[in-house]
Amino acid sequence: MDKFTQPDFKSAALITIDTQRDTLDGQPFETPGTSLILPQMQKLLQIFRQHGKPIIHIVRIYKRDGSNVDLCRRQAVLQGSEILIEDTPGCELAAELFPDQNITLDYQRLLSGDIQSVSTNEVIIYKSRWGAFYQTPLNAHLKSLGVSTLIFTGCNYPNCPRTSIYEASERDYKIVLVEDALSSLYPQGREEMNNIGIHIMSTLDLLKALNI
Repeated sequence: MDKFTQPDFKSAALITIDTQRDTLDGQPFETPGTSLILPQMQKLLQIFRQHGKPIIHIVRIYKRDGSNVDLCRRQAVLQGSEILIEDTPGCELAAELFPDQNITLDYQRLLSGDIQSVSTNEVIIYKSRWGAFYQTPLNAHLKSLGVSTLIFTGCNYPNCPRTSIYEASERDYKIVLVEDALSSLYPQGREEMNNIGIHIMSTLDLLKALNI
């Protein structure tokens, strides 16, 4: 294993991306495979919570007026498409991600660019585009915690996870992609990740490597 890309699990943070109710099976923004990864995500979240390790949930929130929506989806939202719209049940994070079902997004705080704290070591951050680092407080938050290694899980590898992983690589983070806790990962995607030094692991192998 390359010493420069080898994960340091003692200074690792768990990232979930866009695992929101609208992306689950049978919902308006259904992303194949996202419901199937929830049990693996639950296992990782439980371990990270038990040991007080950092968790960051990244979310997408669309305003009804379309002002913050990607150009490729803006017309659909303006025409009434109910996908990830602020203050709707579908925009909330999947219920399976939290033991406390009363946790909801603080839309005003998140859309202002602030961080929503869920607990001492768990936060939610809003991103306005594909990448989790693009005009967000994510990098500053990670640096304040002394994080060197990012573990990526969540929804739809080709879009937001892939972009966020490249952004993380540009910032010299060591990176793990959890293959059975990330939806829509395809063979070419695996090759792309291998080519830039990303470590692809299963949930089981990651739990063993964490050794906590």
